[in-house]
Amino acid sequence: MSDALAIRPLDPFPAAAIEALAVESAREGFRYVRRLLDEHASGEVRFDGAGEVLLGVFDGDGLIAIGGVTRDPYGGEAGTGRVRHVYVHPAHRRGGVGARLLAALEAHARGHFHALVLRTDTDAAARFYEALGYRALAAGGTATHRRDLHPSPPAPSTAPAGANPI
Repeated sequence: MSDALAIRPLDPFPAAAIEALAVESAREGFRYVRRLLDEHASGEVRFDGAGEVLLGVFDGDGLIAIGGVTRDPYGGEAGTGRVRHVYVHPAHRRGGVGARLLAALEAHARGHFHALVLRTDTDAAARFYEALGYRALAAGGTATHRRDLHPSPPAPSTAPAGANPI
């Protein structure tokens, strides 16, 4: 994957750039990027609640991947976030874009949620998430996968050896 790629919050919401991904995803039979646009337009999901974020991966000025985290609106467990609308343009798959995007979503979520859940209906996506540490859940629920988040490890100390950091 190119080092020139940038992951950043999509605020303000770039409807035109997301529309291009929605068109491409529809060619593959996926409806969830279109649903993202519709939910945003209706105000149903805006990624503006506590701990929520919508991230985009850019190759130069082009949006090539998208994904977000919201509070899980379906489960009753407080402190659980939901990974939503993760999509990587087909020309940019298999190069680590999706893994980097998910790592950025998880890093953001760690400050707000103790676990993330998601729903997928493809075997390829299930394998992708499972390879990144998500565990499959029993069928029939509102989520197919879950990952418990652990706090980020503490930053290494910059104090000189033998110094008392307190």
